[in-house]
Amino acid sequence: MYDYIDGKLAFKSAAYVVIDAGGVGYQINISLNTYSQISDSERCKLHTWLHVKEDAHTLYGFAGAGERRLFLHLISISGIGPNTARMMLSSITPDEIQAAIIQGNVALIQRIKGIGPKSAQRIILELQDKLKKDGPDTLTAVPAAKTAKEEALAALVMLGFARNAAEKVLDQEISKNTGVLTVEQLIKYALKNL
Repeated sequence: MYDYIDGKLAFKSAAYVVIDAGGVGYQINISLNTYSQISDSERCKLHTWLHVKEDAHTLYGFAGAGERRLFLHLISISGIGPNTARMMLSSITPDEIQAAIIQGNVALIQRIKGIGPKSAQRIILELQDKLKKDGPDTLTAVPAAKTAKEEALAALVMLGFARNAAEKVLDQEISKNTGVLTVEQLIKYALKNL
């Protein structure tokens, strides 16, 4: 919902910060890694993720988009919630977590408070291939610009269409047309033919 919040740093502690953006003070939970990267200057920008539960809406903030991507990977694992993922990012750096997952270093992940041997193995099992595929610079790289086909495919999948079927229809349209197609044109064509 919120990609980032940029504003005046009103309060800073090791657990959370308050950023005044447009007259609204946002309390944002942070990791120690993010805390160490926030300067005491007046201006602060954090990449955020909003966790919505029945009884609370909680913002989590990250110094960089790469740390947020790793956080989202971690919470995608059954049994790892936002607070556990934040604890992981506070215990060791995101780069160390990523390297440990890629190398299968169960011992390093298991040393993090709240992570037992089974959780450490599950984290490695579920994320190792994803992080290897993303490459070692995942945490520092800016996501590459998507092609019109990739954006159209992502939109169609979000609308509930099967990925394989949508990709097949998009490929057919692209092969028929010699000109450059926009995302909108591709989606309209796919909606008519799916």
